[in-house]
Amino acid sequence: MTSRSRLVFTVYAPPLVPNDTRPLGVAREMEQALSGMRLEWEISKAGQPVALARRDAWLEEAASRRRFPLLCNGDERYAITVGGLEFPANQSPGHQALLSIQAKLPLDARVIDCAAAMLEGIAESARAYWGHASEYGFGSEIADQLRRDPDAPKRSPRGLPMLEMPWNIRSPAIPRHLGWLNYWSAAAARTIGFPDPVRDAELLSRSRRTPSGGWVVQLTEAPLDYDDPEHIEALRRAYERFPVIGGRASP
Repeated sequence: MTSRSRLVFTVYAPPLVPNDTRPLGVAREMEQALSGMRLEWEISKAGQPVALARRDAWLEEAASRRRFPLLCNGDERYAITVGGLEFPANQSPGHQALLSIQAKLPLDARVIDCAAAMLEGIAESARAYWGHASEYGFGSEIADQLRRDPDAPKRSPRGLPMLEMPWNIRSPAIPRHLGWLNYWSAAAARTIGFPDPVRDAELLSRSRRTPSGGWVVQLTEAPLDYDDPEHIEALRRAYERFPVIGGRASP
């Protein structure tokens, strides 16, 4: 399996606190979304899966130290991983520390079928501000959109709008960019102005409401392909519709 055939789920949430239950909640939600999958292995320093005799207790002990260690499904032929990393306040929107949770799964029909439920489960159990699911390699595309200095061009090489650096965005509830599947918490949706029944009719046809009042919004039918002109156009329209995303306009 190549790295390009991975679907990456990333959500941004408040930092862990002592005895936090969210890491265990994320693992259980992923297992529920992808039937038959179990996240009951850690990864050794040599990169090999090691079975956990008491996964739940292991995660709870790690969470007591404000850690979300890397878990996997133990199958190197069909590798699935999830873990969390904290970003300090000086690198984060609103100058508030953030927990970034990232899961990587094979990009195949089985995962695509459950991707919306998977993103919802991860984001809701993490109490995330926002998140997305995108094909591996999206990071280099987003990097081309980041405005690193005031004289940066107005558009990326693909003609997409430039986005502010994370620490220049005023709130963690403002999504930093768009992905194939987008999770917007109730606060994020209010901040960017979604949904408008008329202007967002097309997006609403591919959206689902979450129990907490947030949304999972699918931008294109297939996972985003930056070499597909129709997908680039869909991204362009969405960025135009939501100018707050990426810190380009005030809420």
